[in-house]
Amino acid sequence: MTAMVEEMKHNQNFIHKIASSKLFWVITIFTFFTYPIYRSLNRTLPPPLPVYATVPEFSFTNEFGKPFGSKELKGKFYVANFFFTSCPSTCPRLMEKMDVIQKRIKGVGSKMAIVSFTVNPETDTVDEMYKYARKRHANPHIWSFLTGDKAQLQKTVVEGFKVPMGDGKVPMDGVVDGKTVTMMDIVHSEKVVLVDDQGRIRGYYSVDKENMDKMMIDIGLLINNAFTIPSKNEGV
Repeated sequence: MTAMVEEMKHNQNFIHKIASSKLFWVITIFTFFTYPIYRSLNRTLPPPLPVYATVPEFSFTNEFGKPFGSKELKGKFYVANFFFTSCPSTCPRLMEKMDVIQKRIKGVGSKMAIVSFTVNPETDTVDEMYKYARKRHANPHIWSFLTGDKAQLQKTVVEGFKVPMGDGKVPMDGVVDGKTVTMMDIVHSEKVVLVDDQGRIRGYYSVDKENMDKMMIDIGLLINNAFTIPSKNEGV
C-alpha cells in the first residue's frame, strides 16, 4: 500500500514538472496549430473539373420581357437546362429536379443561377414563360426562363452548350386525364449543364439522384476554388 502511494506521488510530481515546463507548452501549442495546416497541405484534393467548351455570348428574353444572357450571368456559376412548357415526355421529371436544385443552391446566394431555355419559342412566349415560372414557384433572383428567336436559340443550344435540339415536332402518345392522346414532342437534351463564372462548361449531368449529388459537390468545388486560387489558373 505504501509503495502504491509513493508511486502515485512520484507520478504526480512527474506530471507537475512536465506541466510546469515551458518547453512542454511550446511543443503542445506548436503541434496544436501546425497539425491542421499539415493535414490541409498533405490531403489529396479532387482533380479539377474538365473544361469542355466556352459558351459564346448570348442574349434572349426572360419571363419578365427583359433582355437576359451572358452579360447578366457574368461572374456567376449557373446550371442550364432545356425544355418547353407543353412537353409531354421528359420535361415534367426534369423540371421537378430543377425545383430541387433551386432549393439546394439557396445557400450560395448570388454566386449561382439557374437558366432554363425553351426549345419551342413559337409557343413559349414571354407570357407563357411567366405563367410557367410562377407555377413552379421559381425565385426570379435565382432562376430565369428564356425565350427568343428560334434560330438563335438553336444555335446557342447546339453550338454553344453542345447538346441536341430538334428543329421540328414529332408525334408521340401521352396520357392526359387518364386518356391516351397524341401530342407533339421536340427532341432536346435531358441533361443539365454546369457552367463556371468564366462561361466555361464544366459538366453534363443526368437528373438521377447520383448525378444530382455529384453536381452539387462539383458546384461546391468550383465556388471554393474561385475564392482560394486565381480563377484563370483553375482547371488548366
